[in-house]
Amino acid sequence: MARPLPPLNALKAFESAGRHLSFTKAAVELHVTPAAISHQVKALEKILEVQLFSRQTRALRLTDAGQAALPTIGQGFDKLAQGVEQIRALCESGLLTISVSPSFGAMWLVPRLEHFRRRHPDIEIRIDGTDRLVDLARDDADVAIRYGAGGYNGVQVDCLFSQLNTPVCSPALLNGEHPLGQPDDLRHHTLLHIDWKDAEASWRMWLLAAGLHDINPTRGPRFTMETMAVQAALDGHGVALVPDILVADDLASGRLVRPFDPSLSTPLTFSYYLLSAKNSPTQPKVAAFREWLLEEARASRPEAKEDR
Repeated sequence: MARPLPPLNALKAFESAGRHLSFTKAAVELHVTPAAISHQVKALEKILEVQLFSRQTRALRLTDAGQAALPTIGQGFDKLAQGVEQIRALCESGLLTISVSPSFGAMWLVPRLEHFRRRHPDIEIRIDGTDRLVDLARDDADVAIRYGAGGYNGVQVDCLFSQLNTPVCSPALLNGEHPLGQPDDLRHHTLLHIDWKDAEASWRMWLLAAGLHDINPTRGPRFTMETMAVQAALDGHGVALVPDILVADDLASGRLVRPFDPSLSTPLTFSYYLLSAKNSPTQPKVAAFREWLLEEARASRPEAKEDR
């Protein structure tokens, strides 16, 4: 709704003169002449049809109307200045806030961030580990990395990579009384579940795809975060079913292994996405992070590793 306001220059002249009780001091503050301040104030009084100052020979006094209006108009200019500073801070700040799910942040993003910091030492990073919804146009986050089916509206969307759901375990489980070698061997081992994952990522769906109908798909502990399930697998407590991207580093180092043929991994509909506000890719810090992250994502894809 439009706000009918007098000219801002006239309001500025009144506010400064009222604060100093001097046209001369207001003129110095606003870098104009005292005559210009007097002209602006008279124009404002004419528009409002009210006298704002009582002009005396050696003094300037506010009328009742002027005294009533001055504090609110002063606060209004303070708010305008605050808004301008926020815009400048947003554009000039070297702080980049990344909203990311805790597990993806801990297992994939954080181990790679030093690469970004070496490339862009002038950009400071703040990681907000959360799965909650964020408004990238209004919240503190500059970008968000989310796991989902896509279809995000009102934001810039980049798909980072598709995923395969794969069983992983400690190398120790490949030996022992019941060594893991075939999917049917899972009946002798603990299944580690990620509680919040969608149905297609569950042990039930994987076992059905592997043709195993007589293994209880619900037995075993449940975890609300991938990091905890993976840690349990690292400690040799069972077999976790996780997206291959999240454990790529553990698999490469040998801390975890795929006990079965990789062809038994199942593709997932859900993927990880980089989200940013529509206008944010024009900000240098967001553009730099987006370019780097997409490079890292391409390098993490299985087909990229095969080409090396």
